[in-house]
Amino acid sequence: MKKVLLVRYGEIALKGQNRKYFEDMLKNNIAARLKKYADVRIKKGQARIEIHFEESDMDELIDCIKDVFGIAYISKALIVPSVMQDICAGAAALYEAGKRFKIESRRGDKSFALTSPEISAHVGGYVLKNNPGAEVDVRAPQQVIEIEVRDTTYIYAQSVKGRAGLPTATGGRGVLLLSGGIDSPVAGYMMASRGMSLSAVYFHSSPYTSVEAQQKVENLAKRLESFAPGLALHVVPFTALQECMIEHTDTRYLTILMRRYMMRIAEKIAFQLRAGALITGESLGQVASQTVESIRATNAVCTLPVLRPLIGMDKLQIIEIAKDIGTFETSILPYEDCCALFSPKHPQTKPKMENVEAQEAKMADAAEGLMQKAIEESQIIRF
Repeated sequence: MKKVLLVRYGEIALKGQNRKYFEDMLKNNIAARLKKYADVRIKKGQARIEIHFEESDMDELIDCIKDVFGIAYISKALIVPSVMQDICAGAAALYEAGKRFKIESRRGDKSFALTSPEISAHVGGYVLKNNPGAEVDVRAPQQVIEIEVRDTTYIYAQSVKGRAGLPTATGGRGVLLLSGGIDSPVAGYMMASRGMSLSAVYFHSSPYTSVEAQQKVENLAKRLESFAPGLALHVVPFTALQECMIEHTDTRYLTILMRRYMMRIAEKIAFQLRAGALITGESLGQVASQTVESIRATNAVCTLPVLRPLIGMDKLQIIEIAKDIGTFETSILPYEDCCALFSPKHPQTKPKMENVEAQEAKMADAAEGLMQKAIEESQIIRF
């Protein structure tokens, strides 16, 4: 009888010929999180990943890997031989005295003599016999003991829900336009959950924006890095471009022009990083720059796909996710970013493309050089 942590996955199990690739990536990502534990050994089991250890605390190990994408559940488990005597003993060892219990069995090995209901009945009878006062309750049990019969048998009664999704680095790389608001960190989290590795770009407007505003974004990026290991934050000075826009263009177009130049710069950085997409936190109709017409105008300057995972979500849904992932309290700190400070009182919400391009033409001579200078002067922060 061996104590292990058992990692179960959901969507990975649906993969066909590529399943081994996703399993190996998940195993490697778990190993990276647990590399500081010298006694931990990780192996692929029977459609599961087993974490073996000698002295390490199980709860501490679970806390280390619970945010790894690809994990559906982490269970404190026993591995026993697929023999009824050992299975019964294992279930009895996990039973918590005095609790109403239920046995749930799954027979992965169809050559095993008993069916799943027969295994449950046999094990349940054994637990009752050896625990006076124990009671079976299949409708509202206080404890569920699960049994998976394969070449060997897994038995577990405590499970922690994981983040599910797909393992990091299986979905390419994306560049997230990260502001200090609620939405963009959630957008990054959602794309990370689809296996995408992330880099982030933040535009600051010193001296108009404060040191605290940048620190706020750095804290958000650091939190995101716990879901997307390796995330680096590219801090881009944007003041000169904004001042050029204010000097040369109609301020009603300022929001859309800022967005277009941000997208251009983010795409140039994405090309340097060999990333395959840009990611934004836009939600349709939420603000002036998020109408269909404005989105069309910003898309027009990009050749890479622009992923908008929040596009059909309302603010309450986004806030709920932000609270769950631990970014909400940071996002609502009262330090404004460059977009908020330079937003016009009466922005164009349905800009016509020819008018937007006409405004950009007024600053075309200076813009290319200012963009290149902003990229060259960018600061890269790693966590």
